[in-house]
Amino acid sequence: MTYRTSLTALALALAGLAAHPSAAGATATVAASASATANPSSSSGVSSVQWKSCPAYSDEVIRSLRVAEDKVAAFRSLMKRLECGTVSVPLNHRDPSGRKIDIVVTRLAATDEAHRLGAIAVLPGGPGNSGYLDPVLRAALRNEEMAALNERYDIIGFDPRGVGNSTKVACTFSPGGPQEPGTLTKEAARKKYDAQVAANQKCGRSDPAFLGQLTTENVAKDLDLVRTALGESKLNLLGFSWGTYLGMVYRSLFPGHTGRAFLDSVAPPWTRIDEHAKDSAEAAEHNFGRMAAWLARRDGTYGLGATARKVREEVAKLVRAYDKIPKTYTDLQRPIDGSAVADLARRNSTEWARAGKALAELRTATGTTAPPAVKELLGAPMMGTPVPGAPETLNRTMNLAVACNEDSSRAGFDTAWRDYQQLVKRHPATGRSWGLPVMCPGWPLPVQQATLKRSSGSLVLAGHLHEFMSVYDWTLQTRRAIGGTVYTVADDVHVSTTRVPKCAADVVRYFETGQIAKGCEGSAIPS
Repeated sequence: MTYRTSLTALALALAGLAAHPSAAGATATVAASASATANPSSSSGVSSVQWKSCPAYSDEVIRSLRVAEDKVAAFRSLMKRLECGTVSVPLNHRDPSGRKIDIVVTRLAATDEAHRLGAIAVLPGGPGNSGYLDPVLRAALRNEEMAALNERYDIIGFDPRGVGNSTKVACTFSPGGPQEPGTLTKEAARKKYDAQVAANQKCGRSDPAFLGQLTTENVAKDLDLVRTALGESKLNLLGFSWGTYLGMVYRSLFPGHTGRAFLDSVAPPWTRIDEHAKDSAEAAEHNFGRMAAWLARRDGTYGLGATARKVREEVAKLVRAYDKIPKTYTDLQRPIDGSAVADLARRNSTEWARAGKALAELRTATGTTAPPAVKELLGAPMMGTPVPGAPETLNRTMNLAVACNEDSSRAGFDTAWRDYQQLVKRHPATGRSWGLPVMCPGWPLPVQQATLKRSSGSLVLAGHLHEFMSVYDWTLQTRRAIGGTVYTVADDVHVSTTRVPKCAADVVRYFETGQIAKGCEGSAIPS
């Protein structure tokens, strides 16, 4: 999930942050320290990879990584092939002889070494997602089609700086006080905004020397040092979500070191969070029109209306009703108000059946416990102790720092409140799900934005026609900015391309031959 493409960061940031005093400059325990043999820079020698044993995981941890029961044995087999190590890089690439940090890297070597074509680096989402298990989870274990990618390519994974087993720091996320359900008033919004300013200032000032170096450009420069340490003349790129922006930046900085690049659910070629929220909200409401038409054709099952217009009106009515009188269920953490109803309305097509059932339940619910589908979709599990030994999958500090270091909007309250009111007015079914569209007010560190450039290298931009997490028009904007070939996926599901066998086959064929089809159907709409 990514602030540019998943909006996770926006939701998380509204929860509030406080600096963690003991974390500044801390290096993750698993990332063993590596000594540089020379000053790490793209134009000089770099440290080699310091290889070490890969971690061992219990069955409980493997399942927590969403590995299906029938694939646990295959996961363990792949882990025996996986190589794990660290590469030492400069914290500040403008000062290559200064402080060093560790980047954790993994490699799943090509099985057909005689016909090996090179190495593919998997670029994770976020910002802030871990990627060192991606060679296993996103490639070899995903499906038969993606497994074929590992026959002629080494698959490279890594934890970006600030994430997982690479060097990182931490700000502590706190709830930021009780959130009153119901219509968001200007007074309540102002309190949330002020709390966000204070939390961002506290976090940003906790370790500015490290947090100020958390940028997409620095991650791209780290990756190029990883390339050199691995002895590769070029890296091919397979990017997802925020990883697509990382791929754009890497390709702009190092065109001569970039081979074929396939970027799935493409980020925009700019980094304004206010514009991101505006575009995503518009796309979500538009996609709800598809959902409304689907529900209308099944009015006998859901009872929300026999036409798309009637369904739209009914859902908008539910949003208003639950904002006016929120409902608290004894078995749900989250009160059900208009924002919860709107959250159901912006689900993608793989969840239309369950979301439609939940919306139907909310029309007639009278009990003290949540109806089944409402509980299934809106019943966030209680925060508990993480599974012991499980790797970090998302680092929220890195997520916030990269987003805010690169966000040039940083809207004031009056602007944010006006934008929120317009958003809710324009998008009556889904608009309430977004909240106040701000993330970085008060962030004390300067804005740092990468410069994207065109190059003649092979580039495929996979845009999904109906999704809101990576709006399809962003794919077209990115092509205009840096070139490439658009591959259109006719679904609304974020980064689904490698999960759908027919689409995944196109991805593998592209890396093997350089040829790409015009697109694929993507995830099927439920019958």
